[in-house]
Amino acid sequence: MQPNKPLVIALMGPTAGGKTELAIDIANKIKTNIHNVDSRQIYIDMDIGTAKPTPEQQRQVPHFLIDLCLPSKPINLYEFYLLARTSMEEELKNHKLILLVGGSGLYLQSLIGGLNPPGVPPQKFLREQLNKIEKNERHSLLKCCDPKAAEQIHPQDAIRTIRALEVFYATGKSFSKQKSLSPPPWKILELGLNPENLNTRIKERTKKMYKNGLIEETENMIMKYGNDLQLLKTIGYGEARSIINGKINFEEALAITTKRTIQLAKRQKTWFRNKHNSKWLNDENPLSEALSSIYEVLS
Repeated sequence: MQPNKPLVIALMGPTAGGKTELAIDIANKIKTNIHNVDSRQIYIDMDIGTAKPTPEQQRQVPHFLIDLCLPSKPINLYEFYLLARTSMEEELKNHKLILLVGGSGLYLQSLIGGLNPPGVPPQKFLREQLNKIEKNERHSLLKCCDPKAAEQIHPQDAIRTIRALEVFYATGKSFSKQKSLSPPPWKILELGLNPENLNTRIKERTKKMYKNGLIEETENMIMKYGNDLQLLKTIGYGEARSIINGKINFEEALAITTKRTIQLAKRQKTWFRNKHNSKWLNDENPLSEALSSIYEVLS
């Protein structure tokens, strides 16, 4: 690690692993704030279904990069990158260290892995046309023009699939080839959290989401933004919408949401182990181990 550079700590790991709670404990100990790196917590009105830090948790420690935009006006990776870099650089003027927390691999890689996403602005007409295509057909189209991106993007991930196609059609070059790497101007410490009882945690958190009002939150989003909102197809919201539309019952929705979340967690773990060099914290005392690693770097 090079001296005199500010330190960026990145706490990463699969969904439902306990990152929010641990991050608050770490931030309080080292006297810093939290920058969110979750691709759905950036949206207003998406609170319960994204496990967004509660108002009480946000009062304990200031959180940045939360509630950046409306679900009806989604932002892409490049737009998030610009907002995040500005926020981080502003924070580093006041502190010599900051804490990133999240499970969105590409978003994290853009900030700490030196990934520079292509700066192609949204193509409204093209997006409208791509949204009319079935998701499997859309993903097959991506396979033809950018096989590497298609391998990295799940067929159910409409937003990233459309973005990769948008970049290809706007530039004539594949999305994967336009992403360049350059070292970030900070020292980086990557910490990973992956508890052994993750599947149990996912099941319990899913039940809690429904109990705490996921269906009502989804109804509110439908009322505000319409039933065809792309983000209503994401985990939790998709199943809650199906309940509202009378397609499935509560127990079916709970089971599907749990299954989709476990599948997501598996993909996240694979990503973090392949794309990052994290120190994975033990389950017994992750806070103590995290602080020890941080103080070692700072010293």
